[in-house]
Amino acid sequence: MKFSDFKIGQRYETGSVVLTREDIIQFAEIYDPQYMHLDEEKAKQGRFGGLIASGMQTLNITFRLWIDVGVYGEHIIAGTGMNQIQFLKPVYPGDELHVIAEVTELRPRRTGNGTVTVLLSTYNQKGQNVFRAELSALVDN
Repeated sequence: MKFSDFKIGQRYETGSVVLTREDIIQFAEIYDPQYMHLDEEKAKQGRFGGLIASGMQTLNITFRLWIDVGVYGEHIIAGTGMNQIQFLKPVYPGDELHVIAEVTELRPRRTGNGTVTVLLSTYNQKGQNVFRAELSALVDN
């Protein structure tokens, strides 16, 4: 979509993805090697009662699901920021995640393009909001 096609309040729902134990461990081994993401026995004794996904993995899945909707298409120029990042609930192996994106701000620029800000809210299969962040991108007109 072009910048001029966006409207405040537009909502989009993504497809979903199921996070496996293997997905969590593989991501953590490379990007977030902490016990709650890698060591099932130690994680069971911890605050969350078991292995959980890295918040960074949840953020990445959220972003991927949003991009897969294809709203920006060829008109995206670049991401410009991510604010108010919140990890609200742990994500466990077997959780199925999907995202609801809502356009919250439009800032036109003199060049004709503009910045689109969306609130990305990620939910698990129980309808629990597990992650939330504002994402801004420069979009062509």
